[in-house]
Amino acid sequence: MSERRTFYPPIEPFESGHLDVGDGHSLYWERCGTKGAKPVVFLHGGPGGGIGPDHRRQFDPDLYDILLFEQRGCGRSTPFASLDDNTTWHLVADIEKLREMCGHEQWMVFGGSWGSTLSLAYAETHPERVTELVLRGIFLASQSEYDWLFRYGASEIYPEEWERFLAPLPEDGRDDPVTAYRAILTGEDRDAKLEAAKAWSRWEAATVTLLPQPAVMEEFTEPEHALAVARIENHYFKHDCWLEDGQLLRDIGKIRHIPGIIVQGRHDSCTPPSAAWALKKAWPEVELNIVDDGSHLFNEPGVLDGLIRATDRFAGKSAL
Repeated sequence: MSERRTFYPPIEPFESGHLDVGDGHSLYWERCGTKGAKPVVFLHGGPGGGIGPDHRRQFDPDLYDILLFEQRGCGRSTPFASLDDNTTWHLVADIEKLREMCGHEQWMVFGGSWGSTLSLAYAETHPERVTELVLRGIFLASQSEYDWLFRYGASEIYPEEWERFLAPLPEDGRDDPVTAYRAILTGEDRDAKLEAAKAWSRWEAATVTLLPQPAVMEEFTEPEHALAVARIENHYFKHDCWLEDGQLLRDIGKIRHIPGIIVQGRHDSCTPPSAAWALKKAWPEVELNIVDDGSHLFNEPGVLDGLIRATDRFAGKSAL
């Protein structure tokens, strides 16, 4: 097997700013790489996550014009951790506003975890605007996936972390953690809200790595990060991400003509491979790469190798 690919060298944005998308929301965005090169939009995970310097490094900066942004309520976008006018369909509309801002007729869409969900929702809404799709850690927002993460499934793999996750909740709320957490995360008690946010985000951190990574746990439980992730994720999951159960698979016919590559960790306990397999069955033309020693995060060696090979291929580079 050839040597695994890793990050391109660090780069800085050549442009950045905030875009007023209405409803009182202003989105932080940045463009990196080469202006006028192959356009791509990067969709981060969560919902409630953000962007960092390493996200830029999954693309050859000489060949890509990379637009990264932080979704409503996330990171440097304002208002911080806001749930108002914050739905999947608001985000789909925001992506179109960003495309128009950049002056692109079409672009490649790259998203992992929740970003894969949003990528599919955007592509199925605006298939004429998408040239290719690169997806990681597939999440289809199905009831079985919610149940895996918040009822029975991941709890069997991480029983000690599951108990930590349930600890902030009243006994009578533990059969429906998403609803019980919502009451706390939207409440007025700031201390209880922060405790709940850290517990919610810690549970996610436990499920996203193949082996324990203290740095990931520290990042996920940092108060500002935890508050945005917990509030926005809970808000989306409580509302089924504003998607009908099975909707993304039902509407896959709208995008089957678009070239696509999926990179999926075999041991992903956050978004298990069953969703990627279901997507592949509905979309036979997509290339599915299951990484046998991979979990959920984009920067794990095998997952990162698959993602960079995908972006290189769609930029016309020969395989190494």
